[in-house]
Amino acid sequence: HVQLVESGGGSAQPGGSLGLSCVVSGYAERHNCMAWFRQPPGQERVAVAATYRSGGGTWYGSPVKGRFTISKDNAENSLFLQMSNLKPEDTAMYYCAAVALGGRACVATMPPWAKYHGQGTQVTVS
Repeated sequence: HVQLVESGGGSAQPGGSLGLSCVVSGYAERHNCMAWFRQPPGQERVAVAATYRSGGGTWYGSPVKGRFTISKDNAENSLFLQMSNLKPEDTAMYYCAAVALGGRACVATMPPWAKYHGQGTQVTVS
């Protein structure tokens, strides 16, 4: 079983930056693809970034590529999302999740929504 707790959301102006953190505890076999998802108001939830726990690769969704950076600290069991050059369309609830994907798939394709995820943290850009 995996528990995930996000923090760091808040408000920013367009062009500004915010950083999100996620503390991960527990373990679930095969759920080693760590990802950030977001759900804007009235829209579907989609992945924005992913990385594999024991690998160095990353995946980014097109809307955030070049602006967001996903990273991890395995020693601290933490996942991060650094967001820069924020736009109003980045406004959403952001979730971290542990996805059941292998290393190659994790950084090659958009991860699906996961069984294990946090409660979310709100990011507002205006």
